[in-house]
Amino acid sequence: MHQGTDSAVREEHLEAPLLDAIPCQRRTDESAAPPAREAQRTRRIRGARRWLRLLPTPLGTPFTSGYLLVLVATSLFMEYADPAIVSAVLRESSTDVAHLGEIPLLVLAASALWVVGGLGSPYVFGFALVLTALERRIGGWRTAGVFLLGHVVATLGTEIPVGLSVVAGHLPESSLHRLDYGISFGLMASVGALAGLLTPWLRVLLLGGVGAMLLRDLFELSSPLANWGHLLALLLGVACWPLLRRAGAARGSAIGDAGVRDVGPSRRAPRGTRLPARAPGRR
Repeated sequence: MHQGTDSAVREEHLEAPLLDAIPCQRRTDESAAPPAREAQRTRRIRGARRWLRLLPTPLGTPFTSGYLLVLVATSLFMEYADPAIVSAVLRESSTDVAHLGEIPLLVLAASALWVVGGLGSPYVFGFALVLTALERRIGGWRTAGVFLLGHVVATLGTEIPVGLSVVAGHLPESSLHRLDYGISFGLMASVGALAGLLTPWLRVLLLGGVGAMLLRDLFELSSPLANWGHLLALLLGVACWPLLRRAGAARGSAIGDAGVRDVGPSRRAPRGTRLPARAPGRR
C-alpha cells in the first residue's frame, strides 16, 4: 500500500457527499452578535431605569410621594366638596397677616396643603419633577428643609410688609385678611436649590427660563406680593447651593441622565488594572 507524504495527504481532495448535506457552521466572528445585542439591550434597560428615576416612588422619594398624595387628596376635596365648605377651609388656611398674628404655625402648615388650581395646575407637575430630582440627590429631610425654608421665609417676607403698610396707613385694613395659600413658594425654593446641582448649561437653562417667567409676571402686576415672594423663594434656594452640594456629594446619589453632576461612570480603573502606555508625543 502506497504511503503518501504529509503534503500529499493535505493536498488530496476528499470527497464526502454526506458532509456536504450538513449545513456549514457560522464563523466565530458571527458568534459575537448575541453578546453585542445583549449589551445593547442592557444599555437600553439602564437608560430607561435612569429616566424612571425622575418619577417619585414611595421607597426612593418618600417625602415627595407622601406630599403628592396629600396634594391629590386636598385637590379632590376642592373639586368635589361643597363650594361653601371649601371656601371656608381655604380662608382658615390662609397665611394672611391676621392669621399669622394669631396662629402662625398652624396656618403656615395648613396653607402648604393646597394647590392653587387643583390637579390641573402646572405646579403639580413641577412639584413632582423638581422635588423628586432634589430628593434623590440630597435626601428627604434636606428636601423638606429647602421647601419649608422657601415657604415660610417667602410668606413672612411678603406678609410682614403688608402689616407694616396697614399700620402706617398706606393700605386698608382689609389687606390683613388677604387670601394666601399654596405650594408655589416652596416649589420655587426647590427649583433654585436643584439648579445648583445641575451641569452649567442645564443650570442656566433652568434659572433663565424660570427667572424670565417670574419677571414677566412681576412686570404685569397681576399679583405683586405673590410675584415678589416667588423671586425671593428662588433666591433662597440659590443661597442653599454650598450646603446642598456638600450634602449631595456625601450622599453620592444621582438622578440619571438629567444632567446632574457625578452621575457618570467612574474614570478610575479597577484596582489591580494596568493602564495602557501612552503613545509617544501625545499628552
